[in-house]
Amino acid sequence: MNDQIQPPSATATTRVFIALAPPDDAKEELARELRASYRAYPDLRWNRIEDWHITLAFLGELPVSAVPLLQPPLAALAAAHRPLELALRGSGHFDRRVLWSGIDGEVEGLHLLTSQVRTIVRECGIAFEDRPLRPHLTLARSRRSDPSSTLEVAATLTEFAGRTWRAERLHLVGSNIGRGPGPIHYRDIESWEFEK
Repeated sequence: MNDQIQPPSATATTRVFIALAPPDDAKEELARELRASYRAYPDLRWNRIEDWHITLAFLGELPVSAVPLLQPPLAALAAAHRPLELALRGSGHFDRRVLWSGIDGEVEGLHLLTSQVRTIVRECGIAFEDRPLRPHLTLARSRRSDPSSTLEVAATLTEFAGRTWRAERLHLVGSNIGRGPGPIHYRDIESWEFEK
């Protein structure tokens, strides 16, 4: 649609997504389960534990000027929403290359929150790829020359059942992907506590 914001090439941009983040102790519980895999599969491109998140809407590269449009309605959504009870469970892969941990608990509530977030994004006139939500937490990516490692690690995590935790904040996140060599790093642009 013509009224949607498209990132102009001459404008400063940032890569943005909206997400939930497990608390540190839930992430550390899964990291302990992964210790042997970290040693056994050093060639996997492991995501940093501090960057683990559950993406609700990936917006891609946006003009920096578009980000403030999202902040007031996302803050209002968080203020009207209650925390969700979630857990990290099992594992799997996308296309044999992306290793993930599954999400359990109030998954229906997670889908509803995702729908509300994506409605806000559309109402702000921001174009994004509206893919169906497959709740997961990305752990690692394999190199093209090594398609079997993700399958092998996923098999070791099929029985993993992490503790239940409360998703208490909504995060608007920026990343430095494509901004030079080195790993991807994420930073909160802003986050809001669920208050209902």
